[in-house]
Amino acid sequence: MLRITLQPQWRIGHEDAAALDANTLLRLLAAVQDSGSISQAGRDLGLSYRHAWGLVRQAEQLFGQALLTRGRGRGSLLTELGQQLIWADARIGARLQPLLESLASELEGALGRVQRRERGAPRLHASHGFAVAALREQLAARQVAVELRYRNSLEAVAALAQGDCDLAGFHVPLGTFQAAAAQRYLHWLRPETHRLVQLAVRTQGLFVAPGNPLGLHGLGDLTRPGLRFVNRPEGSGTRVLTELLLQRQGIAPRQIAGYDNTELTHAAVAAFVASGMADVGIGVQTAAHRFGLHFIPLLKERYFFAVSASALERDELRPVLAVLQSPAFRARVAALKGYEAADTGRVLTLEEAFPD
Repeated sequence: MLRITLQPQWRIGHEDAAALDANTLLRLLAAVQDSGSISQAGRDLGLSYRHAWGLVRQAEQLFGQALLTRGRGRGSLLTELGQQLIWADARIGARLQPLLESLASELEGALGRVQRRERGAPRLHASHGFAVAALREQLAARQVAVELRYRNSLEAVAALAQGDCDLAGFHVPLGTFQAAAAQRYLHWLRPETHRLVQLAVRTQGLFVAPGNPLGLHGLGDLTRPGLRFVNRPEGSGTRVLTELLLQRQGIAPRQIAGYDNTELTHAAVAAFVASGMADVGIGVQTAAHRFGLHFIPLLKERYFFAVSASALERDELRPVLAVLQSPAFRARVAALKGYEAADTGRVLTLEEAFPD
């Protein structure tokens, strides 16, 4: 099966000079941050000590200030500029990854159709998440073709109802807000024609700096003067959840500084907070864990794939369902921080999922 990978690429340099090998520099700085040693970082990347230092010195000359501080017996540490380059690269990756993966998947499908001259692969529309990314990896490992497009939950379910996709990902909180959140999606879904395949249960909460230096405890703290918040876009399931949580506490969006600042994914929100550009954001626990942030749980939610009942019997969708229901995929989801996979792959009617 054809696989395409697209990656962002930096270019740093003056117009009248050769550009710096910025992508290697960024990987080198990240490795120095992890190991505390430029010689070890160079070995990890297959670079000689001389090459590694030469690259750093070229960059320092270009920027006009140091990227590393070093001392005898003390290893190497990143300066503030070096750290900001690392965080900028992390934010770029978190922001662009969904778009690039979607484009790569579309290209795979288009080229695959030309090669095989067959009907296209099943179309999956879903918000970008860690379990969805794990599913794409498992499908690829089993040579199961799927065209994946990252969209917010409302867009995905609407696309399913309009025949523009075969599987639509969306998530609904457990407990008090389930009925109100589900109603937004049930506008597009019909009990007699649609089924739900459960992907996972996951925990959503607040992302704050390591150690929680501001002493935040919950949503009520978002109105503190000077506190900077980063939100998710309109239409995303997490934005819906945020609005419901704030309504329950009687907090108006205008009371929260940064409420209109948005990032596309959970990982992008986590990178934004981790880089110091915001004090708090909302997302899944996995993102907080991967960026070394303190996490304050708020609630759990279920993530589903909506699908037409008739599509479940189609030959092209059976391999996808087989992967979703496999012990290997269930174990992969369970290994994600903040995810539960006991019912992963279970097929439900709308009445079974939302009896109220």
